[in-house]
Amino acid sequence: MNHQDVLIDGYKRIPHFLKIVLDGITQDKLDWRPHPDANSIGWLAWHLVRQHDGQVAPLIGEEQIWISQGFPARFKRPANPMESGFGQTPEEAAAFKSPEASVFLDYADAVTARTISYIKTLTEEDLDRELDEPQYTPLPTVGVRLVSILEDSQFHAGQAAYIRGLIEGYGWQNY
Repeated sequence: MNHQDVLIDGYKRIPHFLKIVLDGITQDKLDWRPHPDANSIGWLAWHLVRQHDGQVAPLIGEEQIWISQGFPARFKRPANPMESGFGQTPEEAAAFKSPEASVFLDYADAVTARTISYIKTLTEEDLDRELDEPQYTPLPTVGVRLVSILEDSQFHAGQAAYIRGLIEGYGWQNY
């Protein structure tokens, strides 16, 4: 297994796991929050794909799929490429209203497909390329960024799964 295979396997797991979390979910469950300061399943699913899209697009040098494929309209959100949930207050996150589950999955599938296409072009040397982000010491590399995006996506997918379990109890997931 080479570096591309490992990364591709990790990234393919994101939409697969989201499909499990969102399978058969109702609108009420998508927007339910276990605490006034907690995020909903819908917000977590949106945020994980937004951060993925927002961080991969600059690596590739392309516009975010959020904008290029018109996802703001499908999510009833502003067409702001900077809006991803980072820095939102609990009140702003609470105001998030989910579209139907298929919209999350369409977005995740599109972002993941583009990421996998990009990974297929990367050499080991490409992974070591430092990013021009002087706010970080040491400078992150393409490889470090790809692993960070993957980690964040899996983290938020796990949170969404946990909340689904809180709502429905043991045995909710269908593998």
